[in-house]
Amino acid sequence: MGFFDKLFGRSKQAAAPQVPKEKLKIAIVQGSVRQGRNGEAVANWMYDFATKRNDDDVTYEIVDLGAYKLPFLGEELPAERQAEAEAAVKAWSEKIAAFDGYIFVAPEYNHAIGGALKNALDYLNPEVNNKVAGFVGYGSLGGARAHENLRLILGELQVADVRTAVTFSLMSDFENMSEFKPADYHAANADAMLDQVIAWSKAFKKIR
Repeated sequence: MGFFDKLFGRSKQAAAPQVPKEKLKIAIVQGSVRQGRNGEAVANWMYDFATKRNDDDVTYEIVDLGAYKLPFLGEELPAERQAEAEAAVKAWSEKIAAFDGYIFVAPEYNHAIGGALKNALDYLNPEVNNKVAGFVGYGSLGGARAHENLRLILGELQVADVRTAVTFSLMSDFENMSEFKPADYHAANADAMLDQVIAWSKAFKKIR
């Protein structure tokens, strides 16, 4: 502090504290509840791949749809099940609302996503508005038609979906259609999909 600063009681202004930058939160949604599902191995692969990229400004979390015992939307429930069902819906809504973007791991059933995932998405709307989604699929055609189905559903929910997707074939990426052994070339699509999800999630966070 200089002489005149001391004389007139002036002091140096304290520097503004540095506010830590909030990280993007991306959910890897395991979209199958089927027993013996292949999706568990696929979701774990996607999580391991994403976290090894060292995206310093992003956190990833697996959200397992099977952990939420959601009733069918509009289903009439006996009195003894209502409290449990309401708690499951509330927990699902709050968990999904906490994220900036999503990676949906979805198998293909009859040219579409499974009924459990469709039902779960039907419970959502404001929780996902102006957010971003990427897709990881598996099936006879890599889940590609499930992805197209998801694009229609998420469009109605005001979720922007990125172009690049990861598609695992039951014939070539699974031994005996059950043991997950993905080919190396999927890494390029996984990287591109994550890059797009992260970039768009940052942009849409500003919109929100």
